[in-house]
Amino acid sequence: MSKRNNIIYWIATGWLALGMTSTGIVQLIKMKEETEMMHHLGYPLYFLTILGIWKILGAIAVLIPKLPLLKEWAYAGFFFAMSGAIFSHAAVGDSSKDFFGPVLLIVLTVVSWYFRPVDRKMGPVTG
Repeated sequence: MSKRNNIIYWIATGWLALGMTSTGIVQLIKMKEETEMMHHLGYPLYFLTILGIWKILGAIAVLIPKLPLLKEWAYAGFFFAMSGAIFSHAAVGDSSKDFFGPVLLIVLTVVSWYFRPVDRKMGPVTG
């Protein structure tokens, strides 16, 4: 892996982990703004707990060495959660400012996944 790609990977992954951890914590403690947003989007409040736990565990998974299969699941979970957030905001007619966070996190997810080092990728499946 080139030095440039390694720098891109760690910047994207660091910001991704920070974003997912911080929003996960906010969801776990059920901040007023988060509970209002869940009501606005039409989701039950227990989704905050589920999303918060998954985001924090996913952030840990993408940061720790090895375990490439777990990392693939974490990246997929981030992608599904953020694309779901984007579509949820679109479905209720939210303004463009409400799309910023999920779009940023989905871009960071894709960039981190794409530039991840070889030792963080799954090898060929044999069977």
